[in-house]
Amino acid sequence: MIENPKRYTITAALPYTNGPIHIGHLAGVYVPSDIYARYQRLQGKDVAFICGSDEHGVAISMKAKKEGITPQQVIDKYDGIIRQSFLDFGISFDNYSRTSSKIHHDTASEFFRTLYDKGDFIEEVTEQLYDAQADQFLADRFVVGTCPKCGNEEAYGDQCEKCGSTLNATDLINPKSTITGTTPIKKETKHWFLPLDRYSDFLTEWILVGHKNDWKPNVYGQVKSWIDGGLEPRAVTRDLDWGIDVPVEGAEGKKLYVWFDAPIGYISSTKEWAAREGKDWKPYWKDADTKLVHFIGKDNIVFHCIIFPAMLKAEGSYILPDNVPANEFLNLEGNKLSTSKNWAVWLHEYLLDFPEKQDVLRYALTANAPETKDNDFTWKDFQARNNNELAAVYGNFINRVVVLTHKYYNGIVPQPNEFLAVDEQTLAELKAYPAVIASSIERYRFREALGELMNVARLGNKYLADEEPWKMVKTDPERVKTQMYVALQIAAGLGVLSEPFLPFTTQKLLKTLQCNVSTVINWELISKSSELLKSGHQIGQGEILFAQIEDAEIQKQIDKLEATKTANKMESKTVEPQKPTATFEDFAKLDLRVGTIIEAEKMPKANKLLVLKVDTGMDVRTIVSGIAEHFSPEEVVGKRVTILANLAPRALRGVDSEGMILMTNNAEGKLVFVNPDGDGVDNGAMIS
Repeated sequence: MIENPKRYTITAALPYTNGPIHIGHLAGVYVPSDIYARYQRLQGKDVAFICGSDEHGVAISMKAKKEGITPQQVIDKYDGIIRQSFLDFGISFDNYSRTSSKIHHDTASEFFRTLYDKGDFIEEVTEQLYDAQADQFLADRFVVGTCPKCGNEEAYGDQCEKCGSTLNATDLINPKSTITGTTPIKKETKHWFLPLDRYSDFLTEWILVGHKNDWKPNVYGQVKSWIDGGLEPRAVTRDLDWGIDVPVEGAEGKKLYVWFDAPIGYISSTKEWAAREGKDWKPYWKDADTKLVHFIGKDNIVFHCIIFPAMLKAEGSYILPDNVPANEFLNLEGNKLSTSKNWAVWLHEYLLDFPEKQDVLRYALTANAPETKDNDFTWKDFQARNNNELAAVYGNFINRVVVLTHKYYNGIVPQPNEFLAVDEQTLAELKAYPAVIASSIERYRFREALGELMNVARLGNKYLADEEPWKMVKTDPERVKTQMYVALQIAAGLGVLSEPFLPFTTQKLLKTLQCNVSTVINWELISKSSELLKSGHQIGQGEILFAQIEDAEIQKQIDKLEATKTANKMESKTVEPQKPTATFEDFAKLDLRVGTIIEAEKMPKANKLLVLKVDTGMDVRTIVSGIAEHFSPEEVVGKRVTILANLAPRALRGVDSEGMILMTNNAEGKLVFVNPDGDGVDNGAMIS
């Protein structure tokens, strides 16, 4: 761990430009990294907060094929949507670049060439999966099959999203091409490999020994598992038609593996920023006094903690990350977030339903952040966080302070009189909070830090509730001046301490208090001074910081997800292929009638069978039906049913069954009666 670094290079995982940003991305990577960057800036640190669109690789090609457009059209479309989402939610990148840019192509090519010239790659001809029908090698995501480690039948060629294992496409059991659905063959092709096994001792010493006590357990554990399992050479090139050309002879038609070029995007984005700002980019990546921190999700741990560090070590002139505080996954209403299944809350859609409530979502996601385990986002919790915490605690305190200051002093901060013990104690507690919150942020415990921020608002509410200035003003108005002075100091401190977490709210609050961060109040000043707002300072009119969110607004979101769930079921249901053609004469032989079940009981010693008495209009007959696992006898009595009346009788466990009831399956696989539901249809009516 670097003590007192001169500068900070903070990176956030490059989002794939194959779709918009959803709350899982925000919770896992972008809000935590933004909190950290904003906090460091408030401390006066030299910060480069870096990100950019990841625009190469198979995910882009797959999206292009699906939408019937070119890869360039895909990346241009989603880069714009993603950039706007980050702006809308206040993610304060110093630079947001694109891996399709020239500066990135040049940087990645130069990086590859440096390692190539040093002899760090292994050049091998290997067998890779090949789709003969499509006449192309299959990149990782164009292959699905059974994971050899957990048995998941929908694992991709590079990773199993169920167990998190990183794979090679040739590891899959029963692989299938996602392009044609055929079983691929193996075919020889030449690629370049980074020999990770050579870096095993370095990684062991650097991470397992050097970062045993300061890296998150989920990150440390995954890295240890990989190293203990034995590292193997990893291909850094692919047979693709979209990406960065491999810059050596004999590599025609091959591209850099996206997970080789993508992390280099942090470097090229820093170069782009430095050139624009008139800075030298090298200290931010090559100076030992720089603290490099990667914010990622858990699915990227291997790439940022093993592959990219091995690349940097091989190149030789770069610093290594001081920390990689990866988060786990965020689920949505009990189910895994899924872009392909539209099971997500998209940021650009959220703001249509909840305009100007960016901070509410930032707050809810931070308070429930998946820092050490997968967590679940629910709309009810979102509503409760807003109504019971932001509105009832934070907003309520600020509203009372502003209203009372205008009511008693026309919005002017009063001159305090004698400070009592309760005043001194309250101001002392306020002074302690910057260090407490800072300690949590420095240890990447953002949920904990947010909880301490809310305790500042609770401190203010408790002070007002205990002191009751609205009562005291009638008996001791001079005492109220001190009370309101103290409350206003808490409000001012809250305005600064909130900035990393609730930047939009902070802007509103500081506007109300007629002051701003840095020039009037700063993080350090809160700990040193009891006068953040001076006597005689004029504050502005207040505004509601957090409005209540009503049940109807939440129900709308729940209904939207239910509609998505229903649509997914309909889309994923399988329809049996049509049977061989039947003639009209074949159909005419069938005697389909309307009937009513009048009695039902379970067949002894048979879990699936019910013995039914059915009024067919012609007679009452016995029909044995295999529906006992779906219906109880009580449920089916009185049901109107369609029966095949002239089916030859068949003995089932000693009971003659004289017909068949028509059934089908719904989207959940449950049996459903094919019912005659028209009015006036009597038992015995023929169906033709």
